[in-house]
Amino acid sequence: MRFVLLALIAMPLGCGDNGVSDDAPDNDPFATYQACFDEHHGEENFPTQMAIEICCIDHPIGNQDMNVVCGPTAATCETYVTANLDPSDATADIITAACEDYVVKRSM
Repeated sequence: MRFVLLALIAMPLGCGDNGVSDDAPDNDPFATYQACFDEHHGEENFPTQMAIEICCIDHPIGNQDMNVVCGPTAATCETYVTANLDPSDATADIITAACEDYVVKRSM
């Protein structure tokens, strides 16, 4: 019984599969930032702030590599996200908080 419990606890949790096998990494590209956000927030139910961070760090967007599209600073992130996310999807406060966390997490 303990083994079953430990196996369940140890199972990796993460992003949806986007139609690919479980062995593939979940850093698939998106044509737009909005499409990435819609998948992670709308389909996978990540909180708004986390979906913003995931899309900034973990996915290539358009012709940009992953972990660069939102820029090197919280200010560049806020500018990018504000310009590329539907205004009804996130308040300025949520975008600011996400971008502050993004700068810390992107170098981890």
